[in-house]
Amino acid sequence: MCRKRLQEAGFSEDFKKNTVFRNLRGKAIFAARKGKIPLQKGVHLIAAHADSPRLDFKQRPLVEQPGVAQAKTHYYGGIRKYQWLARPLALHGVVVLENGKSISVAIGEKAGEPVFTIADLLPHLARKQNSQTLAEVFDGEKLNIILGHSPAPTAAKNKDIKEPIKQHVLELLNAKYGIREEDLVTAELQVVPAGPATYVGFDKGLVGGYGQDDRICVFTALSALLDAQDPERTACLIFWDKEEIGSEGSTGAQGRFLEYCMADLVDAWEPQTRLRDVFQHSNAVSGDVHAATDPDWQELHEKLNASIIGHGPTFCKFTGSRGKYGANDAHPEYIGRLRAILNSRNIPWQMAELGKVDHGGGGTVALYLAAYGMDTIDLGPAILSMHSPFELASKVDVYTTKLAYQAILEA
Repeated sequence: MCRKRLQEAGFSEDFKKNTVFRNLRGKAIFAARKGKIPLQKGVHLIAAHADSPRLDFKQRPLVEQPGVAQAKTHYYGGIRKYQWLARPLALHGVVVLENGKSISVAIGEKAGEPVFTIADLLPHLARKQNSQTLAEVFDGEKLNIILGHSPAPTAAKNKDIKEPIKQHVLELLNAKYGIREEDLVTAELQVVPAGPATYVGFDKGLVGGYGQDDRICVFTALSALLDAQDPERTACLIFWDKEEIGSEGSTGAQGRFLEYCMADLVDAWEPQTRLRDVFQHSNAVSGDVHAATDPDWQELHEKLNASIIGHGPTFCKFTGSRGKYGANDAHPEYIGRLRAILNSRNIPWQMAELGKVDHGGGGTVALYLAAYGMDTIDLGPAILSMHSPFELASKVDVYTTKLAYQAILEA
């Protein structure tokens, strides 16, 4: 979707043009709009991540249990396992065939399509669970997705079919996508909550839906870049994958994709400029969501330094945990410049940290941006029910976050 919007706006993969982009394996993307001043003076960069917590199919997923066929999963990112039980789920991803052909899979989002689910234990048999911890009750190996129930029609005549329900699932997959069981070894299939985002509340003031951490920042940052005309400094975006599991891999923030894209930008626009000068004179925003004060768990927040939903995007000077370990800690001079930019346009903003000291913490891509020498800070909307299958964001925060990103890109 990002690539489509960039192409429609005239962005090119030819880095000699003034508006450019590059896609990495369909999981990370870089875009830039040339500014009026030289690259040597630095760029304005907004980074966000497009991945969200989910359930991934194992490489050998299919199993038949009493009365059902299931898929074994491995959860991706920080989830509360109980939230994924007894709810409609959709299946997305790709299956790569032996001949190299890639098959896109999307089931459970359109009207009339089947959905999937994980069965929960009925309360009549859950007495033992009442005295157990969450970690004991909800076992990751039991997050098995129900895929089917009916045996294959051929099973009645062929007694050699030992797992008729699993066989039926395979036959249906083959009929729809032309895939067989071995193809699932070279697949990347993800289970996510089914259904679109929707308004929440009588006033429709909130938006509820899956994956707003951090696709809400991808949406607002991309919209800001497309609307930021004739910026003084070159305006750049990068959207990464794998943030929810530590930003590892070639498509995560610990990879070299940003460095390679910036190097090619320098080669195309200013070959006499040193890449390190560009980075060290650049400003970066880690576009990521923040935890809004939970109305029912206010005691977990330190109210003077907590974010309130609907009060504009939230700056987070540092993340990390236990004494700011693993954090980027933004410099006050940079915060002062950003404060002046937003105040000059009457864009509301707030400053917060993630919960009380020693009550938790978290991380973003900010420290990987700062490693290049760029001034960096986290900025994004506050949301409720973060990392749940149904996160809540304020329409006010979505809009003002877009305005804030655009103001920074145009500054």
